[in-house]
Amino acid sequence: MTQATVYIEDLRLKAIVGTNDWEREKQQDIIINICFRYDATEAAENDAIEAAVDYKALKREVIAFVESSGFFLLERLCRDILNLILEKERVLWARVRIDKPNALRYAKSVAVEMERGRSGQGRHE
Repeated sequence: MTQATVYIEDLRLKAIVGTNDWEREKQQDIIINICFRYDATEAAENDAIEAAVDYKALKREVIAFVESSGFFLLERLCRDILNLILEKERVLWARVRIDKPNALRYAKSVAVEMERGRSGQGRHE
């Protein structure tokens, strides 16, 4: 098996996320970083998008999901994005990091990161 690691870096979106009243009313900036590993054997051999994980389509799915969501915690949003990625048949392992810039006074950002592999896959780094 030939594994490929794909990175989607600094996807800048707006989302309703937070526990304060004002955070429930106005979308805030978040930055999402995604890393996933998949079995790229067929994609590499056939040079065909149908055999790969289409990261452009995945990005569109993440954007649609995030922009229509409204969670209280970054942890929940992060977990649900991770689940969305792991629904892709070829994906073996994924990691998602969400930064919420300016969430804390005196801090550049607060971030939550989660990773998981398919059952029996474990960590692949």
